[in-house]
Amino acid sequence: MAACVEELLAKAQRDEEEKLKSITVTKELELTFDIGHLLACDSNRVEARALKENKEQFLRSLARDNTQLLINEVWKLRAERLQEALVVKLPETHTPLPRAKPPPKVRAITKWEEFAKLKGIQKRKKTNLVWDENAKDWKRRWGYQRGGDDTKEWLIEVPVTAANTEDQFEKRSHAKKERVAKNEFNRLKNIARAQKIKVPGVGLTPVVSQGKDDLSRAVSVARTSTASAGRFQDRLPKEKAPKNQGKKRKFDAVIGNFSSEKQKQLDLLKLMDGKRPKLDVTKAVNKQMREEDQEEAQKYKKGKKGARKGGGSFGGKGGKGGGGMGGKGKGKGGKPGKAKGKGGKGAVVGGKRRGKPGKR
Repeated sequence: MAACVEELLAKAQRDEEEKLKSITVTKELELTFDIGHLLACDSNRVEARALKENKEQFLRSLARDNTQLLINEVWKLRAERLQEALVVKLPETHTPLPRAKPPPKVRAITKWEEFAKLKGIQKRKKTNLVWDENAKDWKRRWGYQRGGDDTKEWLIEVPVTAANTEDQFEKRSHAKKERVAKNEFNRLKNIARAQKIKVPGVGLTPVVSQGKDDLSRAVSVARTSTASAGRFQDRLPKEKAPKNQGKKRKFDAVIGNFSSEKQKQLDLLKLMDGKRPKLDVTKAVNKQMREEDQEEAQKYKKGKKGARKGGGSFGGKGGKGGGGMGGKGKGKGGKPGKAKGKGGKGAVVGGKRRGKPGKR
C-alpha cells in the first residue's frame, strides 16, 4: 500500500515538473525565426532512437521547446498596454509564402490626407454625444435624432438679402443635395487618382448612346437584382426570356475527395519541371505557311518590276534600230538618201496612226 502511494506521489511530482518547465531552452544550432509570420525553423538533427521509442512524447517535447523559443523572441519586442492587455507589433515578414492570389495593395491616401500630412494636421476624436440646448438633453452628434438638427425646424428666419418669393426650406434641401453630390464626386476623384485614371476637370464624361445589346443586358441585370435574383419577378405579356443570363461559378469542394486538386497541382509541377517547351503544332504550321506566302509575294513583285523595265514595249524610249510602240526611237528606215528618220508616235488606243515606215 505504501509503495502505491509513493508511486502516485512521484508521478504527480513529475507531472508538476513537466508543467513548470524552464523558459530557457538549449539547442545545438540556433533556430531561424520569422516573427512576422510567427514562424520558427529548427535545423537540428532529429534523434531517431528517441523518436522510435516514444514518438508522441518526443514530438510533444520538441514542439514545446521550439514554441518556448519563439515566445521568447516575441517577448523581446516592444510591448504596449492596451485595455489591460499587453500588445506587441510584429515586424515585417521576410519569408515568402505561396498564395493563390496576389496580396492586397495598400490603399492610396486621399487628397485631404496628403494635405493633412504635409501641414501636420492631426485628426481629433470627437465624442458621440452633444448637448442640445432646445431639448436640454444629451443627443447623438450624427444620424437619427441628432442634436441641433436644423432640418426639423418648422420656422426659418428669412435673410434680409433674400427674395420674398424664395423658399428657404427648398433652398436648404437643395444645398444639402449639392454637398452630398460634391462629396460623392470627390470620392470618385480619389478612386481615380489611386488607380491613375484621367478624369475631366469639370463635370463628368458624356454617356455614349446605348445599343440594343447594352439595353438588353441592362434589363437582365435589373431583373436579377432583386432579393430572389429575379426568380419571382413578374413579366410583361409576350415578354421574351433574357438571353444573356450569367453562369454561376462553381468552386472546388473544401472537404471530401482531393483527387482533382492533387491532379491539378501535379500537372502544374510537371509543366514547370519540363525542360522542353510545349510545342503548338497548329501555330507552328500557320507561321510556316505565312512565311512561304510572303516569299512567293516578294518573288512575284520582283518579276513584275523586271518585266516593266525591259523592252520598252509600252512607254519609255526605245533603243536603236526600230522604236517601240511607245516613245521616240531612232532607226535607219525612211526614204533613200536620208540617214536618219524618226519613228512615228507610240500606238495609243484611239489616237493617230503613225506614218508609213521606210524600207529597211
